[in-house]
Amino acid sequence: MRIHIGSDHAGLELKNALSNYLKGKGHEVKDHGPFEYDALDDYPVFCIPAAQATAAEPGSFGIVIGGSGNGEQMAANKVNGVRAALVWSLETAKLAREHNNANVISVGGRLHSIEECQSFIDAFLATPFSGDERHIRRINQMSNFETTGEIK
Repeated sequence: MRIHIGSDHAGLELKNALSNYLKGKGHEVKDHGPFEYDALDDYPVFCIPAAQATAAEPGSFGIVIGGSGNGEQMAANKVNGVRAALVWSLETAKLAREHNNANVISVGGRLHSIEECQSFIDAFLATPFSGDERHIRRINQMSNFETTGEIK
């Protein structure tokens, strides 16, 4: 599975650890940066390209990482076709996939250990979308609004 990953300085160490972890599990990881620590870097520069690559490649997934994951999730959600979920537990990781068919996961590197984030990502990647009509309807409403500005 191809996974696009991006962070900011606060998520750099976790990004590198997760990239190695995912490669070790046989995933193809495309790292969108950063590649060195810069306390003044801006997360949209790295997280938006990771989200764009995810949206452009159906079947791939994205991971965005920051101190809290909040801004990174917001940046990723500015990309058409992305449904990024801020995840802070196994339950939120599973529900993001099962109910929302999320294709990008956002985690906070300052809020969770590497091992916790690995478990969140494993759960996210392993959980299929339920395909329930009510969830499809809601996702379609969001997609429609994204392209037309109307909720249908």
